[in-house]
Amino acid sequence: MATGLIALLDDVAAIAKVAAASLDDVAAATAKAGAKTAGVVIDDAAVTPSYVTGFTPDRELPIIWKIARGSLRNKLLILLPVFIALAAFLPQALTPLLMAGGAFLSFEAAEKILEKLGLHHAGHDPDVPVSLEKGDVESKMVSGAIRTDLILSAEILAISLGELGNIALGTKAAALAGVSLAVTVVVYGAVALIVKMDDVGLNLAARPGSGTQAIGRGLVTGMPKLLAALSGIGTAAMAWVGGGIIVHGLEELGILTAIPHAIHALAHAAGMAAPMAGDAIAWITQAALSGLLAVVLGIIIALAIDLAGKIAPGKRKGQQH
Repeated sequence: MATGLIALLDDVAAIAKVAAASLDDVAAATAKAGAKTAGVVIDDAAVTPSYVTGFTPDRELPIIWKIARGSLRNKLLILLPVFIALAAFLPQALTPLLMAGGAFLSFEAAEKILEKLGLHHAGHDPDVPVSLEKGDVESKMVSGAIRTDLILSAEILAISLGELGNIALGTKAAALAGVSLAVTVVVYGAVALIVKMDDVGLNLAARPGSGTQAIGRGLVTGMPKLLAALSGIGTAAMAWVGGGIIVHGLEELGILTAIPHAIHALAHAAGMAAPMAGDAIAWITQAALSGLLAVVLGIIIALAIDLAGKIAPGKRKGQQH
């Protein structure tokens, strides 16, 4: 009996060691994968506040919570199973799918630019608070944010998947789930902090002490400007990420390679022209050119959609006759 108990305890200890090693593998894989997604995480954090700007203050955190829940659903219930299935059965389909997502981001960025220029009707003016009765407007904004998040989340998981290499499929799935949870907490925690910082400022301004009050007043006056700037940063981020996906996809598929080659060549030349900050200049140039490519592509897509919308009613009218 004692021998059997000792053998059982040995088996339990061995299983515990295997489980601990597996957890270490997952943690290491999660850290490795997550480190490479920092750029897209920043983009995600910059994009989201633009969907909250202009709503009444009491709706800001509930909207962020709705978007965060949608983001987690995007990652864990939609993207994670898809990417694991692709990794297992059809890895060659990953690049075309990402390029489709990049085209969507390019369209979103171009649409916002056209709205700013008055060439496209905006569904919601961010400078006008949305009343609580207009629940459909809020729902539309949340849905738009979740759709955009789907593409950014796909890019995050795709980058993570590429960094994991040839490890066990179960470890890949656990690592991607870890990245999904960490990114969602970081991004939407930061977004909540950004959009509510003016309330923090009001609280500080009401406290005794000239230094504290000065900080509070600075936050109150500065946060609206920051939120307005973040709207532009979010648009630029979508263009940059979308264009980067397209450029990388063209290279991977060997299609229209003159475009990525030209972008790389121009970025390299710009970096060589400024040796003291060559790497930074090269990166900025490549990001700007990728963003420009995205805007051009997005405008083409927007024009094509508008043209299709004008042609389709005509076809239906002709069919009725």
